[in-house]
Amino acid sequence: MEIVPVIIISIVALGLVLAALFEFRVRQPDVIVLRESNGQIGIRKGLLYPRHFSLPLKRTTFPLQLTVEAAALGNLLVHVRLVGSAVPSAKHIQALIRVGGWDSEAVVHAVEQVTILLQGLIKEYTERSEIHAISSAGILKHLNDNLALVEEKFGVELVALAVQSLDPADPKIAEAMRQQEEARLFEQTEALSNQARVKAAKARYGADEEIAEMEHVLELKKAELKKARFESDAALARQRIEDELVRSRMRLAFEREELDMLKSSPELLMLTPQAARLAEASQSLRNAKTVISLTPQEIANSSALFSVFRNLLQRSPETRDEE
Repeated sequence: MEIVPVIIISIVALGLVLAALFEFRVRQPDVIVLRESNGQIGIRKGLLYPRHFSLPLKRTTFPLQLTVEAAALGNLLVHVRLVGSAVPSAKHIQALIRVGGWDSEAVVHAVEQVTILLQGLIKEYTERSEIHAISSAGILKHLNDNLALVEEKFGVELVALAVQSLDPADPKIAEAMRQQEEARLFEQTEALSNQARVKAAKARYGADEEIAEMEHVLELKKAELKKARFESDAALARQRIEDELVRSRMRLAFEREELDMLKSSPELLMLTPQAARLAEASQSLRNAKTVISLTPQEIANSSALFSVFRNLLQRSPETRDEE
């Protein structure tokens, strides 16, 4: 009788284990598990979750592709191709379930609704812009300004968004815009080339001006050096003349002293070189006449001395006759 309760308990326990194994699942790292409580959607944070009372959503990105035919000012049509990707937003799960439903494909459904909103935003931007002013950067800026609205209303976050192509619907307009852009590029290139030539010319002018200024400074320095050299040469020449004048004055003063001494003492004339030559000649030829030759320089340098010496010689015979 005691075996029956044990078997029943074992069966019940086995049933509970099997039910738990059938009902509970292990949460994967790339999955968000949602739960509903009192009409509010929340996120389960545990490792295990009951599959019949939870909604697993993958966190992987979902692709987004959109081609929009929008009209610019003047009712000129443009084709805009937009690509991107979306992921569920953990902050706005309630909005995601409201738009996509309690379904594992809720993110896909929400992305479909997002494309409708993006289409309206693109048309809003193009309708108030001229066709030549529409740009990919302008469209992306307008969309990025409204990304918070997308996340708040649809519960998805756009992690990558780009304008793949932007072309006018009319081929003629596209060709005209292409030619206009080509002309603008040529004009810009020409302007840059002219600016480069102007800069090169300014650089050459600056270099020539600097070289001319350096040459002018060099010429001034050369002139200063020449002036200094000329002044130095003039000073040396003046010093030489002054030294020569000093020597000439000294020589003249010496001759004057010598002449005054001979005038005061004529007998000293016998000690002069001329008198020595005369005495030597008179000793060799007693009755001969002695001729003394003096160079013009000696006569010029000793004219006064020569006059005294001549007077002395003229008086000498007379003195002898008187004796």
